[in-house]
Amino acid sequence: MKDEPCITSQQEALLLNTPAPCISSFILKVASRCNLNCSYCYVYNQADSTWKSRPPIMPDAVFEATLDRIRRHCIRSNQRTAHIQFHGGEPLLVGASRFGRWCERIRDVLSDTVTVELGMQTNGSLLDEKWIEVLRAHDVLMGVSIDGPKDVHDAFRKDRKGRGSYERVEQGLRLLQCSNVPHRILSVIPLGSEPLKVHHHLVSLGSKSITYILPDFTHDNVASVRRLYGPTPCADFLIPIFDDWWFTGTLELIIRDLWNVARIILGGRSQIETFGNRPPHYVFIETDGEIEGLDCLRSCGEGISRINLNVRHADFSDILASPTMHGVAIFHGMPLPTGCLGCAERETCAGGYLPHRYSRAERFDNPSVWCADILEIFAHIRRRLGVPVEETQSRRTELQNLDTNALNRC
Repeated sequence: MKDEPCITSQQEALLLNTPAPCISSFILKVASRCNLNCSYCYVYNQADSTWKSRPPIMPDAVFEATLDRIRRHCIRSNQRTAHIQFHGGEPLLVGASRFGRWCERIRDVLSDTVTVELGMQTNGSLLDEKWIEVLRAHDVLMGVSIDGPKDVHDAFRKDRKGRGSYERVEQGLRLLQCSNVPHRILSVIPLGSEPLKVHHHLVSLGSKSITYILPDFTHDNVASVRRLYGPTPCADFLIPIFDDWWFTGTLELIIRDLWNVARIILGGRSQIETFGNRPPHYVFIETDGEIEGLDCLRSCGEGISRINLNVRHADFSDILASPTMHGVAIFHGMPLPTGCLGCAERETCAGGYLPHRYSRAERFDNPSVWCADILEIFAHIRRRLGVPVEETQSRRTELQNLDTNALNRC
């Protein structure tokens, strides 16, 4: 099928009268290859291998088609902002010059439609002065993956020759910090490591935002992890970090996942999809233009993240008519797993992160593989906050009533 041209003024007027659901983030997987070979990577070292058939770098024609589809969608959804996130693989592989040119095109195409916020998730090992100059020029918020001090990080995050990557990542972080480029740290929980050793080291790197990510396992492959690390290795890691942050930390540092759990317990809405079953309202665009749902579903099986739509011939709103699960997952949130219906935390945890619910036998109708960890973490933070489950619900009802009253006054 041929690529569609950019929309005409008549088509634009039609789109304005046809509402579409808001998509808050458009995640462009601009590189389908990576210079590192992290042992736990859901793209290259788990159940899916579709990356092998895709262009290593997103062609300009696909990038332009993506911008056109984003503009179409923002007009139809009447949204005022759009976050565009550069992802991979390793997005720094596209090169600083190409990236700078793409950022300029984003402003050219979208600035009269929405306010654009730019971000990138990177392993940080290829950052240099040229990249810093481009990132500053285009006000890009950076997320850098690092798992702890050198011995911990290098045990998981090696390059293609089996060498550790810590020194290069740390150097990249220092460049961001010295140049005042806004950045956050993302760390996959290094199971079995000393939590405060890891945490204090990451704090020493100067970032004001740290997120600890539960490792991507499914019910089909988590048994060996439990044999090695016990029944609740994620809770064993996160609870000492929460207490350290709670009693000795500062307001300047946000541990985003733990902050979000506290927010939910206090009656607020979840701001991340890991807990609370919040619909993510984002889409991924692969280097060949394929539109996909949650990227981490690659850890579940071959092709599970596919929707069989492409920006060359489909709008993002077409996801809603797709026979796959992705329309529900992206815009509504998946149903609560059957095994969670009687749980006291069913409204706060809501079954956990979607990939972690998966099994070949029951698909996504399972509680998270980290269910025991999540319950322990919630119980501990509840004790620290002094908020039982019943109070969470009453707080949530009061906040919802306040929101409703505020809308009625508008």
